[in-house]
Amino acid sequence: MEDWQHGGFGLYIHWPFCASKCPYCDFNSHVATKIDQNRWLRAYLAEIDRIGAETRGRVLNTVFFGGGTPSLMDPAIVHGVLDRVRATWVMANDLEVTLEANPGSVEAGRFRGYADAGVNRLSMGVQALNDTDLRRLGRMHSVAEARAAFDIAGAAIERVSFDLIYARQDQTLADWKLELRQALAMAVGHFSLYQLTIEEGTVFGARRAAGKLRGLPPDDAAADMYLATQDICAAAGVPAYEVSNHARPGQESRHNLIYWRYGDYAGIGPGAHGRLTLAGARWGTEAPRAPGAWLEQVEAGRPGELPRERLSARDQGSELLLMGLRLGEGVDMARYASVSGVGLPESAVNRLQGLRVIEVSGGTIKATTTGRPILNAILRDLLA
Repeated sequence: MEDWQHGGFGLYIHWPFCASKCPYCDFNSHVATKIDQNRWLRAYLAEIDRIGAETRGRVLNTVFFGGGTPSLMDPAIVHGVLDRVRATWVMANDLEVTLEANPGSVEAGRFRGYADAGVNRLSMGVQALNDTDLRRLGRMHSVAEARAAFDIAGAAIERVSFDLIYARQDQTLADWKLELRQALAMAVGHFSLYQLTIEEGTVFGARRAAGKLRGLPPDDAAADMYLATQDICAAAGVPAYEVSNHARPGQESRHNLIYWRYGDYAGIGPGAHGRLTLAGARWGTEAPRAPGAWLEQVEAGRPGELPRERLSARDQGSELLLMGLRLGEGVDMARYASVSGVGLPESAVNRLQGLRVIEVSGGTIKATTTGRPILNAILRDLLA
């Protein structure tokens, strides 16, 4: 058994286009007035063929269309991609196919088309259930449109998840508790609940640097929102299985679990990352970020120029721990030692256990409820 099989094998496809750029977003997304979708389909198919030849015989567990706003894709494009995927790999019996969507791009016919193509999970970027905050976040939909989109998606797609952002401008703890309970009342099976972070290179980052981004909650208020999120979701039967992700039993994102369990995944599209084990070596891949540059490179048949880096045992161990400690299930310490070539430092493990920020049981190391908010500090100690 190769190590990647602990996590499985997935395929990520990046659609880089959005109708508009949100001021907090640092993802590789671009606004374009005209897109030749068939040209993009041909490029995706070429990359599927190339990676399929390298990974022949594997069972594919998941496919994830991310972005950008993949719900701007014509359903026929999604259908074409999934037809080629099915012809390239052996499909898992419980294959999960996720597509990200924004409420403003939801149409009943379009979503039935995605379902017919094979999409069985939708991840919707709702972000807020407050119209004022949606405008501040640069979102193009209203709360009413988000609720309508959820109903449309639920009628067409088997599983629906949605994202919310907290610690927004002028948001209080009471505001967030009310909003979270409203979201839970919508009977969603999976939530991604993120604290608003201000990244350099974004519109919000520039505003903060200029002293114009006002009303952000202080760190202690944001921490209180995080703790309230854990309590409210757990009480509602939607516990955290990962630091920012909550699900009813059986509704976890299987694709993201491949990342967190340090499986293999192929990344296709501008800026897409991948981790692939080939001939006993593990490789990190990252495609060019600019849509035009990626498209031209694929069309020219120059896959050898796509960046690929062989990961050292130390790098692999660090990534396994970094991803796995985000999960409630934790990391198998024997697997870490096998991947990295060394065990975790006993002195650091004992010290962190004494502080009650980690626990070790049955050969598994986990972050405790107290430790999850300070995971970066724990990792620094364990990897020093």
